[in-house]
Amino acid sequence: MQRKIDTVLFDLDGTLLNTYELIQQSFLATFTYFGYDHITKEDCIPFIGPTLEESFSSVAPKHKVDEMIAYYRKFNVEKHDELVTEFDGVYETVKTLHKEGFKLGVVSTKVRYTVLKGLDKIDLLQYFPVIITLDEVEHAKPHPEPLHKAMEFFQSKPEQTIMIGDSHHDIEGAKHAGTFSAGVAWSIKGREFIEKLEPDYILDNMKDLLPILGVKEYAEN
Repeated sequence: MQRKIDTVLFDLDGTLLNTYELIQQSFLATFTYFGYDHITKEDCIPFIGPTLEESFSSVAPKHKVDEMIAYYRKFNVEKHDELVTEFDGVYETVKTLHKEGFKLGVVSTKVRYTVLKGLDKIDLLQYFPVIITLDEVEHAKPHPEPLHKAMEFFQSKPEQTIMIGDSHHDIEGAKHAGTFSAGVAWSIKGREFIEKLEPDYILDNMKDLLPILGVKEYAEN
């Protein structure tokens, strides 16, 4: 593909940032507090990717959802730095793409505050001039609106853009927006799940993205 692609959009949770433990603990704490003790850690896996409103609405009555979201976010922020790490190869890959002149953005279904907090935790905030969160859109992924907003800022075309993610929201969002897509095999839902989504590429490590984009190796310091 070489330099045909010049714009790279990343999902945050489960793609750049290993927030799996944080997310599952946040859901468990919330469900326990509101009396849904039967929900297990494994039951929370399908909630990774959708918006909080979608996730809680699938379990609780509508009038409880806002309250549950507020509790979740409070717990999530308090435990954030304790439980969050980056995935292998992420920092070096993003830094290299930045040095090579690629347009880099983050497109997340989280609210802006927590996205910025996560990127700052792994020292990546400096590399992303465009960050599209739930606060900037009417429709979250897999609707194409968030990807379109990022591309508008960069003045990029869909055929010049690739979306990297760990869930169907990312891969379907890319398809709806007309961009290329890459699924990450380290998704908590497993490589087989990612394969069934039929992304254009599957990454076993974030550094696998470099040859796809025509970059030979990590940039020096």
